[in-house]
Amino acid sequence: MSRIGEATLSNGKKVKYVITDNPPRGGMKYTYFAPDKSYVVQFFNEPNKIDRNMSARLEAIIGRYNPTIPESKGGAIGSDDRLAKYFSGRFCWPTDLVVAPEFGIVSPAYPKSFFFGDNASQFLDLKGKDKKSNWFTSGNRRFLNKSELGDFRSMIQMSLLLSRSIRRLHQAGLAHSDLSNNNVLIDPKTGNCVVIDIDSLVVPGLFPPEVAGTRGYIAPEVLSTMELDRSDPRRMIPSSVTDLHALAVLIYEYLFCRHPLMGPKIFSSESAEKDDYLGLGSMALFIENPDDTSNRPSTLKTTIKDLGPILEKLFLRAFVDGLHNPPLRPSAMEWERGLVRTWDLLHKCSNPSCEKKWFVLYDTDRPVCPFCGTRIADKDIVRFELNTEVRGHSGEWRKHSELDVVNNTPLFKWHMQSNVFADEKADKTLQAYVCCHNGEWFLINRNAEGLLSPQGNPVPAGKAIRIADGTVFRASRSDRGMLIKVKII
Repeated sequence: MSRIGEATLSNGKKVKYVITDNPPRGGMKYTYFAPDKSYVVQFFNEPNKIDRNMSARLEAIIGRYNPTIPESKGGAIGSDDRLAKYFSGRFCWPTDLVVAPEFGIVSPAYPKSFFFGDNASQFLDLKGKDKKSNWFTSGNRRFLNKSELGDFRSMIQMSLLLSRSIRRLHQAGLAHSDLSNNNVLIDPKTGNCVVIDIDSLVVPGLFPPEVAGTRGYIAPEVLSTMELDRSDPRRMIPSSVTDLHALAVLIYEYLFCRHPLMGPKIFSSESAEKDDYLGLGSMALFIENPDDTSNRPSTLKTTIKDLGPILEKLFLRAFVDGLHNPPLRPSAMEWERGLVRTWDLLHKCSNPSCEKKWFVLYDTDRPVCPFCGTRIADKDIVRFELNTEVRGHSGEWRKHSELDVVNNTPLFKWHMQSNVFADEKADKTLQAYVCCHNGEWFLINRNAEGLLSPQGNPVPAGKAIRIADGTVFRASRSDRGMLIKVKII
């Protein structure tokens, strides 16, 4: 039998919540929903342990570090109304402190898309359960209906959005400290994700972490020094650098549905616990390490090489160079930019039965889906090589990125100018698009200023450039305008 409770916030306001028997309970908090389920009220399991430092930390998180509130209203520096609205969809960020009847927080409720519905599984009753990534990246996948699984493109998109969210945290000087499959909800059907449990954030140098992390996502240096006394300078604690290990693990799991360190190698025969401790800690070994294959499963069908050189290099830095040398790990921004560039090389598989539906076409000499082995059906592969002029060397160009185009492929400012990046601030106005008419290819200008034909003539809005193999044209007359070279294979 439920009843209505009332919580008092730190500003004196009151909010109502529905008291139920056996509320959802995590390691630190238990949860009650608002009567209309638009927010949740969470109370800490051990309110007697709440000290002034923790209270100050939560106040800082809710206020001056909050990217979901404009700076003008007390939120994070650099956050305006548009950015605040954007990141409100990326985080489930707490909004208020609760001071009575017990200490707690108020947070927005997760959007409905992050809960399983009626038809999620034919085998399990999942209705109403959170869509934690473990359901999608492990053997649990087999219990889910195919409609829940999304495709490879949606997994790339989720990886990109997660990288962007963590980059925003780190830019503010914050660290999540417990980034894991439990604290990121995903919806592969839409390619969306949301970071939760924001109240565990740490501010390096000000507020120390209260949790070490979650098994499988704890950085090796943290796991291997956990038994040392907190005062021991050798003990490593969660930080933005350890977040980068967890981020790489999550991205790898999204793209391959397996853990990057959990292979067949036995690190200790003493006990399963000792083996796990070493295999994820001081002796951790990437299952795709190119120089040591002792932890490599014999059943790997796809590898990081199938993602193209951009992501392959990032994974090697994360799990080879940086696995036991944290400063060498790729930043969240590097992951974000690498995933954006990889997105531009995605091709739709022509096999209607292909589970992944999309793949990265990085090798035009072998245009084959690595997931099902199907060769692409397109008659032509049209690739734009985007080049940027070397600063201080007029007329000298270097490759910036590549874009594979099909009929109606859009081009945005980040395809036209090298100083524009496809982040949350980018202008998403369509600049031009590619079309194929009667077997010929054209680039149609919509809003691009300074677009030049191969002959160097301005191309006004509404006009087209005919493109063929070897066509070269300037996307913009600005000093950071791209030089685009067309290759048709």
